[in-house]
Amino acid sequence: MSLAQASRHAAGHGACLRSSYAEISRFVRTRHHGVTFNRAPSCSRIATRSFANLQASANLISPDKKLRKALSDYKESTSIQSWKLLCDDWSTLSGKKAGREVEIVGYLSTRRDVNQKLSFTMLRSINQTLAIQVVSTGNLEGEEAEAHVRIRTLREWTPVVIRGRLLERKQAKNDTFLDMKLITDREISLTSITPLNEVPSDIIIKQDTVFGPEQRHLQLRTDSELRNNIIRRQKAMQRARLDLADRGWKEIETPILFKSTPEGAREFLVPTRAKGLAYALPQSPQQYKQILMASGITKYYQFARCFRDEDLRADRQPEFTQLDMEMSFAAEEDVMAEIERLLRSLWYRILKQKIPEKFQRMTYQEAMASYGSDKPDLRYDSKISNITQFLPADLMSKITPLENPTVDALKISISSDPKITRKFISDFLDSPNGQPFLENTDGQPGVFVGDLAAPMQGLGPLGYQYVMEGPSELAVEHGDLLIVQARPTAPFAGGSTTLGNLRLALHKAAIAQGLVDAPDPNDFRFVWIHDFPLFSPSVDSEPGQGGTAGLASTHHPFTAPKSPADIDLLLSAPGQAVAAHYDIVVNGVELGGGSRRIHNAEVQEFIFRDVLKMKPERIEDFRHLLDVLRSGCPPHCGIALGWDRLMAIMCRKESVRDVIAFPKSGRGEDLLVKSPNRPTVEQWDTYGLQVKQ
Repeated sequence: MSLAQASRHAAGHGACLRSSYAEISRFVRTRHHGVTFNRAPSCSRIATRSFANLQASANLISPDKKLRKALSDYKESTSIQSWKLLCDDWSTLSGKKAGREVEIVGYLSTRRDVNQKLSFTMLRSINQTLAIQVVSTGNLEGEEAEAHVRIRTLREWTPVVIRGRLLERKQAKNDTFLDMKLITDREISLTSITPLNEVPSDIIIKQDTVFGPEQRHLQLRTDSELRNNIIRRQKAMQRARLDLADRGWKEIETPILFKSTPEGAREFLVPTRAKGLAYALPQSPQQYKQILMASGITKYYQFARCFRDEDLRADRQPEFTQLDMEMSFAAEEDVMAEIERLLRSLWYRILKQKIPEKFQRMTYQEAMASYGSDKPDLRYDSKISNITQFLPADLMSKITPLENPTVDALKISISSDPKITRKFISDFLDSPNGQPFLENTDGQPGVFVGDLAAPMQGLGPLGYQYVMEGPSELAVEHGDLLIVQARPTAPFAGGSTTLGNLRLALHKAAIAQGLVDAPDPNDFRFVWIHDFPLFSPSVDSEPGQGGTAGLASTHHPFTAPKSPADIDLLLSAPGQAVAAHYDIVVNGVELGGGSRRIHNAEVQEFIFRDVLKMKPERIEDFRHLLDVLRSGCPPHCGIALGWDRLMAIMCRKESVRDVIAFPKSGRGEDLLVKSPNRPTVEQWDTYGLQVKQ
């Protein structure tokens, strides 16, 4: 074929496709089938030839025995036109008259064969909340006898349609069966049974079977607690939507295909067929919601999907859901009040529990100094105190190589017996959990056990001044554990200190050994952490904003300075500026973070250019936002609640994977569907890409 012929053929083929699309469109718009298609001759010949080929191919199929049976069973399962009555009848089975014919659908559960002629099988309702006993007998003839034989061949968890007569039964001893409510006064005498699918012998589904993440569907099907977590998540979302709508919030969707901008986290890029161009999946809808504030929207929210290519852990996934919110003509207190009101409603409506009207407030500096964490767990009473001024110089040199260190101390009541306390701390430090604290370059923790029978109550190495004048909150009783830890004398930065991490680790270890009571599962300690540093030292392992100033935004680069004095500090000492940034924390978990935003374009560009010292081309990535701000954008602020974390707390789970239907693994993989997968060379070629070796 010549090049000209090929061109004409391609043009004809394209016309054929366009003609076909137009004809399909006309066909769909009409409500009858009397449409005459005006096909081009070439299209007609192609369509006729293709259909003939399909017919010829179909005639070649000769099903084997297995396929023939599968097709036959499948035909049987498709005969039902409506499932409503089959599914709804469960709720009225107890009240129905004995002898009545019933037809219901569910999953087969355990079966007990009394003898060849009698079997008892439990049937689960489709949502696994109810169960009823089915009796089958081989003493009868015809359909009942056939049903008896058939039910004994079907495996547990087979979905079936059961037909039979409703009988009175002797009141069952228990009113539940495998966490389902048991219908105790009725049972079904089996007449016929139709399996809707099969459970092959290579799949073992028993009550005590432990399924891996690659069988997440079976985890969900067999674990009622896991299913209830997912249902509770849905109910909480529904409740939040109702509450927010009542208070004037508008749910607005923002795009998933965004652009790459240096907000702070690593992004997932989405290549396009336009070579060299790519979308980025949003780290959050932050920029779009600020644009909405400049668009006349006063209260925006959405349950947003967010994507960050970060290191993973129990409470972090590469994709996650957050309740994203933004208010215009508002300040920090307005957002905090809205969140307190929303959380009170969720706790009361979903958990049937009241929480305080007003949440505790704590500055970042207070949280780091007293708890060694910017998300303190207030259920543990022990607090950190600075004891530097009470310690002799020679002791300082023994516990740390640092020059002019700050030394903090923490007391935990482990036992009233010093021997038990000594064994506990020795075992902990010898364990893998204790190893990082022994390898701390600032010095190992100093360990002291209160012993009233020893000189100076066992605290002799700390010196006379400490024993006589040390903080009263660190006064030890018999068997108390005192931990001393040095750190650099510098402003707090980051999310935790070494002693803060050790505080949590020791409490968890003591709880695991039964030495300390576990927190009450209904004890929720909410606290707002506020007045964070506006900027923190940049870290090589984090992308930050990519500036050259050695600073990165603690929250994100759109966060406003707290006060006029902090605005002045931007010109002289930006590292000392405080942010209008607030986090809501409960039981040591950060539920969400928010801030007042910079709504002035000149100030925002000044932060990018002069404070963070971002490259001009990276500043241009934000030009759309700067143009929006300069159009008269009003003051605004907002917050994002991590919905996965929030639901883990409400369901009393340690990991967000327990409240997500299809979570990723610790390596960011979905082991059920096997993602991410490796694209083919042809797929990379579509985007003009190749894998670098």
